Amino acid sequence: MRFHIPFTISSLEKLKRKPILTRKILKYKKDSKLTFYLENSDSGIKREEYLNIVARSFLLSFILLYVIFTTVFGVLHVKLYYLMAFVLALSASLFIFFSQMVYPRIFFTRRQRNIEKNLVSALEDMRVQLSSGIPLFNVLVNISSSDYGELSMEFKKVVRKINVGIPQADVLEEIGEKNPSTFFRRTLWQISNGMKAGSDISNVIRDSIRLINEEQIIQIQNYGNKLNPLIMFYMLITIILPALAVTFLTIIASMVSLEKNLTIAMYISLFVFVTLIQIMFLGIIRSARPTLI
Repeated sequence: MRFHIPFTISSLEKLKRKPILTRKILKYKKDSKLTFYLENSDSGIKREEYLNIVARSFLLSFILLYVIFTTVFGVLHVKLYYLMAFVLALSASLFIFFSQMVYPRIFFTRRQRNIEKNLVSALEDMRVQLSSGIPLFNVLVNISSSDYGELSMEFKKVVRKINVGIPQADVLEEIGEKNPSTFFRRTLWQISNGMKAGSDISNVIRDSIRLINEEQIIQIQNYGNKLNPLIMFYMLITIILPALAVTFLTIIASMVSLEKNLTIAMYISLFVFVTLIQIMFLGIIRSARPTLI
């Protein structure tokens, strides 16, 4: 995965230039969660640089949108177009601002999921290769060139550092320190400690797989417990209430003799509401899905 800040078109190196916030403003909360997410995103960008990018993006987007909205509303002869343009430009700029502020956390979560979904398969592959007598370094090279997504990219970093001349155990420990996945980090540390202690690495990996499989069962059980109330709430909001609302609107429209356009607008609004609720539920279910399955 590539770290690309939303609503930006330039590269990170270009975005880092021309800071607009001083160090006095940025000196607070240096050990914030934003620092943690950026350090584990493998983006090479610091907290101060990222906040400068977000602030500059907010300022430029507000100016640009304000000019566009003012021009459009002025041409259309809208009353109080300066005020309306200001509100719309500020709202859109704040949306861009918050989207960029939460992006490091979203990127961190996505990397974690992409790593953990292939972790068991990759460890099984490593165990089979080690049991066949293949050296650990060759196994790492094979995994790095396999189709394990973000996990293969992490092993490419390991292979690259080992080729430089750093000991394998030290490289595995170093990569584990800056990895977003707790399970992958724990596995690398176990392999590193096993190499330093002279243990059989295949047995170490077998124990890691067993622990991850146990965690998978726990996550699946917790996922099922979360889905039960969500399904009940989904049926209530998207099935029962819309059916009652349609019946209620039909009766009211016939009794009060509502206008045709108003009745159509009410039904369309109900349809849009139900559609948005279903999209929201899909997002909730997807976000609650365990990372190991």
